Amino acid sequence: MTDSGIEIEITADLVHDLLQEQHPDLAGLTIREVAGGWDNQQWRLGDELAVRMPRTERAPDLQRKECRWLPVLAPRLPLPVPNPVQIGVPSARFPKPLTIMTWVLGEPLDYTSISRGDHAADTLAGFLRALHVEAPAQAPISSDRGAHPRKCTDRFDHFLHAVVPGGIADDARAVWDDAVAAPEWEGPPVWVHGDLHPANVVVLDGTLSGVIDFGDMFAGDPAWDLAAAWVILPAGAAARFFDVYAQADAATIRRARGLAALKSLILMLVGQNGDRGLPGGKPTWGPAGRAALDRVLSGGLL
Repeated sequence: MTDSGIEIEITADLVHDLLQEQHPDLAGLTIREVAGGWDNQQWRLGDELAVRMPRTERAPDLQRKECRWLPVLAPRLPLPVPNPVQIGVPSARFPKPLTIMTWVLGEPLDYTSISRGDHAADTLAGFLRALHVEAPAQAPISSDRGAHPRKCTDRFDHFLHAVVPGGIADDARAVWDDAVAAPEWEGPPVWVHGDLHPANVVVLDGTLSGVIDFGDMFAGDPAWDLAAAWVILPAGAAARFFDVYAQADAATIRRARGLAALKSLILMLVGQNGDRGLPGGKPTWGPAGRAALDRVLSGGLL
């Protein structure tokens, strides 16, 4: 989007031209568009890199956050994550900065499935144990996530009414009410990915192989990430996940389960919009969201 509000079409030719202008050492690599992406349109660059092109107003700030903090976090994380290689600058051709990141090998979970559930549970638990350490005072905070579930009830109500059939609405509400009643996080703010859902993890050989899109990372309550026990892992894996994670008390698990219900509803609505061909809709998210909600409602950690 330009300052005049005119949408700029992001094409392979444009990406190549920007690379030629700003990073000519990389301009000879093959450029391939990658499906998906919300704030950024992504292009694979050769076999080991990716170009991320901002397409929302908030995208440049998210990219700057990743470029500031991922080099700090990545060395101690046990799964591959994107790491910045080069940072572009706004130009006459494209008024926002592009970022060149390392490519994380695997297929997004909303396009595939996990077949090795126990291995994936162990892998995700180990990843989040490593991530969830006390964050420094200068770490980012979030304006739209990270709060206790009780502060998100209006959002939950909106999504529940939009997508959930009456037959399961009461069960979903009961899970949410239990999360709202759970005590607050009393520990120090820890690093939180903030947006763990099927499009932001990748799968290889039937298990998790990487975590992507850290633009929403913040310091706060780990329950926002622990919701992934239901949103990402297959049925029956949540109990093993929490056993291996071994850092979540009962109140945190209750908050996490409620937040998993909220995230499932959001996925379902985005998927519904995709089925209708609406802007921002993603058809692959709907089935992933409904499957996640079914896992949330199946009862506790079953």
